Amino acid sequence: MLVELRKTGEVYLPLHYGHAPQWLIKRMRALADAMLKIMYREEGASGILNKLSSPLWFQALGCVLGFDWHSSGLTTVVCGVLKDTLRFEEHGVEVAGGKGKSALKAQTDIEKICEILSLPEHKVNELKYSSRMAAKVDTAAIQCNYPIYHHAVFISERGEWCIIQQGLNVEERLARRYHWLGTQVESFVCTPHSGIAAPRLEARVLDMTAKESEEARRVAVDLVRGRPENLISSIRLLSGQHVLDSWVKFPQPTETYPSFEMPRRLDWSIFKKLYDVQPRDYEEFLAVRGVGPAVVRALALVSQLIYGAPPSWRDPAKFTFAHGGKDGIPYPVDRRVMDETIRKLRGYLEASEAEREHLREALKRLEALSHKWGL
Repeated sequence: MLVELRKTGEVYLPLHYGHAPQWLIKRMRALADAMLKIMYREEGASGILNKLSSPLWFQALGCVLGFDWHSSGLTTVVCGVLKDTLRFEEHGVEVAGGKGKSALKAQTDIEKICEILSLPEHKVNELKYSSRMAAKVDTAAIQCNYPIYHHAVFISERGEWCIIQQGLNVEERLARRYHWLGTQVESFVCTPHSGIAAPRLEARVLDMTAKESEEARRVAVDLVRGRPENLISSIRLLSGQHVLDSWVKFPQPTETYPSFEMPRRLDWSIFKKLYDVQPRDYEEFLAVRGVGPAVVRALALVSQLIYGAPPSWRDPAKFTFAHGGKDGIPYPVDRRVMDETIRKLRGYLEASEAEREHLREALKRLEALSHKWGL
């Protein structure tokens, strides 16, 4: 992920192989425990979730804990440390899911956490649904060639939630991080993220969650509610056009990107299933098991090329890395937010009961980070 700095331009957060050493993990756990106890005391569990939902704040936390500030591994390691450290009785928050196989266990983890909290069944189902839909959205509704491999759900003692997940572009060795905050999500399929930290703005990204995609979402639902054979016929008609660049007005790329094509392989039975379900809106459509990137893309292209309702092909990333760039894209640098982040973290550190040596090292890292941000 890149950080656009006032003095030095762009800094990438590349994919780094290997594992964090155990001595570092041990120190990170101790420091995270001390800091988040103070946060819980001062701001409560909701305050912790609010902070974690900010890509800027999360990156700064990782730097203070001692991880490489420019590495994509910061996401997985910091979330892993927090999962090992956070407990309801001391921090008001616990974590479900994680990296790789752990991500697949998120639903089971959520059930165990809810059992500890004695949450009612409807809240358990709500949390499991939120976890599944966040993963589905960032896998299928937004298509940017960064498949999700990390999915962590932070759950408060009151059943509030924050989700941090990360996708990986293996060929480019770059990662992109998605942040969600439950209290801010009004719709899972229309601008649901609290932030997206990306290595760069990609030239061609299918974003069915954009406001500009509202009509395309409506058309997609109408299509799957109609007779499956008619929809299948439309898709097969367009499948004859191997490259659709001449039909679709994409943003001008700054470098060469692969063309978007009609999916070559589709399980046609999914359209019969969707017809039987009769989804009322795009969220219900996306929630149907079996609906994946290929189905979403096929319907988006039919919507644009046959019905004249184009989806958004613009990258929804809100941060490159997290606080905008000097050129104002995706949005201008917010020095106030950066300064407040540094000030808050310094306060948590100084109020914590961390060992003096660890505290001194963490404050040095925080000072170095403030210099990198030009503060």
